[in-house]
Amino acid sequence: MHLKVFFIFSAYICINLKLLIPSLPLPANETERLSALQTYHIFDTGEEKDYDALTSLASVICRIPIALITFINEERQYFKSHHGTDLTENQRAFSLCTHAIASGDEIMVVPDATVDERFVNNPIVTGPTKVTFYAGVPLVNEDGFALGTLCVIDQQPRTLSAEQIEALKTLAKQVVDKLELRRKVVALEKANQDLLNSNTLIQKFASMAAHDIKNPLSSILLTSQVLRIRHESIKDEGCIRLVDMNIASTKNLLGLVDEMLEYSKVPSLLLAKKAKFDLNQTLHQITSLLTIPENMTIQMPDGSHEIVLSLIAFEQIMINLLSNAIRYNDKPEGMIQVRFNEDDENYAFEVRDNGIGISPEYHEKIFGNHFTLKVTDRYKKNGTGIGLSTVKDLVTALNGTITVSSKPGEGASFFMSLPR
Repeated sequence: MHLKVFFIFSAYICINLKLLIPSLPLPANETERLSALQTYHIFDTGEEKDYDALTSLASVICRIPIALITFINEERQYFKSHHGTDLTENQRAFSLCTHAIASGDEIMVVPDATVDERFVNNPIVTGPTKVTFYAGVPLVNEDGFALGTLCVIDQQPRTLSAEQIEALKTLAKQVVDKLELRRKVVALEKANQDLLNSNTLIQKFASMAAHDIKNPLSSILLTSQVLRIRHESIKDEGCIRLVDMNIASTKNLLGLVDEMLEYSKVPSLLLAKKAKFDLNQTLHQITSLLTIPENMTIQMPDGSHEIVLSLIAFEQIMINLLSNAIRYNDKPEGMIQVRFNEDDENYAFEVRDNGIGISPEYHEKIFGNHFTLKVTDRYKKNGTGIGLSTVKDLVTALNGTITVSSKPGEGASFFMSLPR
């Protein structure tokens, strides 16, 4: 008789004959098992050819008309694949598979359920469906939780050969493999979406921040130019020099902001948009953007060097390294040295200071997101832990490396290698 008839019947007898069925066995780790099952999001997902191919193969190998791939939650047994029947679920109270997942065995075989004391009163056995033979292999995931079964069912007593049992176990492993792959794909898709959302947020923030910075900078530039015109008329050379410095710094900042805006719209430009530039000239432009105390000396590399790199990435890296070297220097005479070398394959940079230094146990941690040494800088402010992590990310994006050598009280040296 078709199994569909049984479920009309079982809906009625579920209430009236529940007392005739012994209490269902539960796996020892049932709570954890149910939690693990939820992570697969497999219930009510519809038919899939890959799973249907496995039940069809199980039916052919075992020469048994019905084969199912099932998953069991608190109350339901969902048939992910159902060869030989168009039914898609059962009530757990009547499920032979729930015994299989609680048994702890690799396979549960019931040659004749009509004489098995566990099932003699089960409506699936006594009712119109006359389920008699059952063999089910628990679908055990990589964490050891039995999520459901691959099973075969018949209406007459049967046995399976050793070869058929091994084949059924092998098919069950393939089901688990597909299930694990499904979960990993879902997790990867979620991670990719989270990353996309994060990148979108960062791009929006960069764009907003750049616009917010650009407006006052444009006003500063305009007022500085007006001031210059006025001071020219009174021939105040000292004020003119100060105004010119203000104008130059503002133009440099505006150029940097424009690059930030461009990058926020097309992040790939960070790597793709390389430029040839003079190293020392660029370093001087960068230091002009920083507040350098009177007791601080910055030594630039000897000689003249033209390099080809992503200019905006290099500027951001050096701004962070030089800014940190200034902020965390407690010496009466502060010193920063920028050294440069190159070979056929790499550019090598060193930023050395005589500041407060860093203990060896923190040499790796300082490049982590939001990690700080919990010390205040020369301006009595705490760090955010963003600067060096940004440097690390940019260097990595440029396929380079960065390390630090330092001892407390003796300053620090940051070594950076970037491919030519």
